[in-house]
Amino acid sequence: MLHFFNSWLKYFTIIGSRYLILAGIAFLIWYVLLRKRVSFKKIQLRFPAINDYVREISFSLFTMLLFATVAWFFLGKQEIRITTLFYSDQHDYGLWYFWLAFPLTLLIHDTYFYWIHRLMHHPKLFRVFHLIHHKSTNPSPWAAFSFHPLEGILEVGILIVLLYIMPLTKWHLLFFFLFQMFYNVYGHLGWELFPKNFQRTIVGRWINTSVTHNQHHQYFTGNYGLYFLFWDRLMGTMREDYEAKYDEVKGRAKSLKEGKE
Repeated sequence: MLHFFNSWLKYFTIIGSRYLILAGIAFLIWYVLLRKRVSFKKIQLRFPAINDYVREISFSLFTMLLFATVAWFFLGKQEIRITTLFYSDQHDYGLWYFWLAFPLTLLIHDTYFYWIHRLMHHPKLFRVFHLIHHKSTNPSPWAAFSFHPLEGILEVGILIVLLYIMPLTKWHLLFFFLFQMFYNVYGHLGWELFPKNFQRTIVGRWINTSVTHNQHHQYFTGNYGLYFLFWDRLMGTMREDYEAKYDEVKGRAKSLKEGKE
């Protein structure tokens, strides 16, 4: 029993510490140290209440417990891991595949997320699965993993999907979990970090930004993607006011700066 606990604790420590470090640093920088200096750049000018932070952190910590348990079950238990496509030697499938698998995991995850996200917005499922996350109408970095346990199960389901549809090494999974956590924190940050007019560039047109996801939290409709906007544009679920809002946020910052000079 102690062996199993120590094995599980390793996964929880890795996943939990990443969440606390990434979300904590983002919160410390933007909501504490630079709050007064950059408040005029915030996507929604108001700030969440203390109760919002407490709720977000509480549910996020439970989500970390859930994620760690699922990761431990499928990767930490040898008898389960051998049923997956997990492999150890990066040369087993060739170096071309090894490097290609990194972006491929993100494309698959983005597709998975888009469709389960839209599903959770169905009126019969929303209150059960997704309402907790949407209580953060003005999200902070702590909202990144603030999920109802049932939504948490769906969210971590991508790990199971990936393990059984494509060969992956520990390096793929370490990158995948770190990147998706980083991007979730950015998406819920409350500030837009990409430059002015980024949403109109060849690359930026297809990238999910903090403004995109902030609008989703504020209005509950449209902008369902995670990393990219491929599915939103293809399925007609991009909010029509997205580009104007992006311009307003970046332009507002510039006009206020000019007004102070």
